[in-house]
Amino acid sequence: MEKTLSSFLILLWTYTGLEKLVNFQSSRKAFHNQTFPPELADALSYLVPGVELLIALLLLFSATRWWGYLASILLLSVFTTYVGLIWVGAFPRVPCNCAGVLESLGWAEHFWMNLGLIGMAVVWIWMEGRKMKYES
Repeated sequence: MEKTLSSFLILLWTYTGLEKLVNFQSSRKAFHNQTFPPELADALSYLVPGVELLIALLLLFSATRWWGYLASILLLSVFTTYVGLIWVGAFPRVPCNCAGVLESLGWAEHFWMNLGLIGMAVVWIWMEGRKMKYES
């Protein structure tokens, strides 16, 4: 199960990070369509894909996988909160910077997919903690 989840998250973060870099001008424009200040949009247009690729890299190696799962939980929590706010109509317009295939998901599907991924990552961290407890 652990290999499947880490592989899925590696693919997800690599895909979304690279998609934002390959289509950088479009991605940057989408960040500027968000509800936050332009300076923050500029910073995030570089920071988000970099963090996504860093998380994929952390998940790739067993020595750093725990940190990759923790970072996945944190970033997915931010994204899920944002998607949830969009879903309930908290913003005057619908800003989005979803990558490629994920754009085809509705807000509800996106929200529940993110929650599922968070849940799986939490279970992995919990199982890893139990394994470490019994090994010591």
